This record gives sequence, structure tokens and C-alpha cells, in this order.
Amino acid sequence: MVSTMLKHLVVLIAAGLALWTAPEWLTLTLYGSRFSGWLFQSSVDVSADSGRLLSQDELSLYNGRVNSKGLYLAILGQVFDVEKGRKHYGPDGGYRFFTGRDASRAFVTGDFNEAGLSDDVSDLSPSQIAALYDWLTFYQRDYTPVGRLIGRFYTESGQPTEALRQVEASLAEGLRLKTQAEEENQLYPACNSEWSSTSGGRVWCSTKSGGVHRDWAGVPRRLFSPGSGNTRCVCVRLNDPTRANNPNLKEYKDCPPHAESCLLSQD
Repeated sequence: MVSTMLKHLVVLIAAGLALWTAPEWLTLTLYGSRFSGWLFQSSVDVSADSGRLLSQDELSLYNGRVNSKGLYLAILGQVFDVEKGRKHYGPDGGYRFFTGRDASRAFVTGDFNEAGLSDDVSDLSPSQIAALYDWLTFYQRDYTPVGRLIGRFYTESGQPTEALRQVEASLAEGLRLKTQAEEENQLYPACNSEWSSTSGGRVWCSTKSGGVHRDWAGVPRRLFSPGSGNTRCVCVRLNDPTRANNPNLKEYKDCPPHAESCLLSQD
């Protein structure tokens, strides 16, 4: 039960981090000529001790258990000292799964089974890689870098592997999709929603719905994503014909077209 709740918490946190706006330096690096190799460069110059290379066996000695040398974790092959967060990463902490290893995959999947505590991210989507990168920047900002882990992402000489280059390529696409989603959310903010077993579902618009503060509320519409078959509730400004006439927008059944709130039918 606790493991399931923690899994959901990590996934929610990862999703939240994925919605953060990329910092200016990252945007410039991503879309400018300096993009190639930025992930690798950040890992080389993180600290004076960043030249330290650790083997998998050596890292496993820093798991916080009895006779442990300390508390280290790795993410995308970069190793960090998380001793100051012992209450979270120590043997009794909620994030104890991550110490003494590189469990990059679990940061976005929330799978804390042994198979899930893996550094294999090759089948993660670009959006998941972008969320994983947000975790990496969190550790770079808040914890002490130690060095690099020899294995999937770095060679014995500390050079990036092909697997890390693939992560970089996937991240570029993930950040592009993230920017696209943020722009769409500004055009079509998400609706508020609620559901109860007695009254069913309801969606409605307000001047803050979707996390977009504005001077208009809008009306609920279903926005279809061509090619995917997915829909989501968005708020549309009717006096803006450019947005209101989008062919992928559909009205809710049995809901007045100018209503700011719609009850959801059960069919």
C-alpha cells in the first residue's frame, strides 16, 4: 500500500516538474547552435571533483545501510552526495530505493520493483526524458556532485556513451513537445473538473483554470488531438474567432454553447 502511494506520488511530482518552464540558458542551448553536447558538458564541469569515476560496485557501498560509506545516488550516470537529505534517502526514508545505484527509470515511472530500479531509459518517451532531466537539474542545484558512474552512460575513461547521446536526442524532442504544450495551454487553458458518485461529472471554466491567469473565463469545449484520438476539456474564448473556430473543438452534449459550466453525460 505504501509502495503504491509512493509510486503515485513520484509520478505526480515528475509530471509537475515536466510542466516547469525551461530556464533561459536551456532554451538558448536547445534551439541555438550550442545545443550539441550540452548534457555531456554539464556532467564534466559540475565540480572540482567531477573527474571522479565510480564503478557500479563502488556506488553500491553508498546506500546508507549498516557499514555504508555514505549516501550517493546516480541519475543519467551523474553521481550525487545526498547525505544532507538522509531523512529522505536513508534506510527509513521514502526515497531509499534510489541510493547506491542509478535508478533513472524509476524517477519517472514510479516502479520500485527491482526490475524497475534500472538505468535503462531507452524505451521512455521524449516527454518522460524531459521529466527525468528536470530531476537531474534538481540534484545539480540542490546536492553535491561527486562524479560519473561507469556503465550505461559513461565509459571507463568518463566519456559519454551512445546511450547518453540517444538520451540527448530524445530530450531535444521532449523539450520541443513541452514548449508546444505550454503554448497550446496558453491558447486553450484546461478546464476545471470534478466528479462525484451522486452528481456525476462537471467541467467548468474560470479566470484561473488550467493554471493560466487571464481576464476571461471562456466556455468548455472538447479539444481533439488529430491522429491520437485523445480529447481534453479546454476553455475557449468565444469572441476570438481564430480560436473558437478550430475544427478540432467540439461542444459538450446537452450543454448550452455559452455556458461556463457543463455536466458530463454518462454515455
